[in-house]
Amino acid sequence: MKTINREDLAARLEGRERPTLVEALPEKYFQQWHLPNAVNINHDQVRQRAPELLPNKQAAIVVYCASATCQNSHMAANQLEAMGYTDVTVYQGGKEEWEKAQLPVTTA
Repeated sequence: MKTINREDLAARLEGRERPTLVEALPEKYFQQWHLPNAVNINHDQVRQRAPELLPNKQAAIVVYCASATCQNSHMAANQLEAMGYTDVTVYQGGKEEWEKAQLPVTTA
């Protein structure tokens, strides 16, 4: 499983070819706040929601969840890869690390 650190993710989000961010947490946490332009696919809804929300299986996708100890992002990323997505990366630091670095977030 490929991973990305906060600095590299922030740089990629500023670049021309931005990855699609996927938050793998329940919707109530996504509604509180999320990384800019992220889509919400709870780790147990990947099979149902990914075809609609992530139609391009070759697109760069970065999955994240709450923190380094949260496994939702890994479960969602594994599921995406099993469904044929070819460029899936996990941002392990998740929302906790992103917020501590005071990087931009989106609130509902």
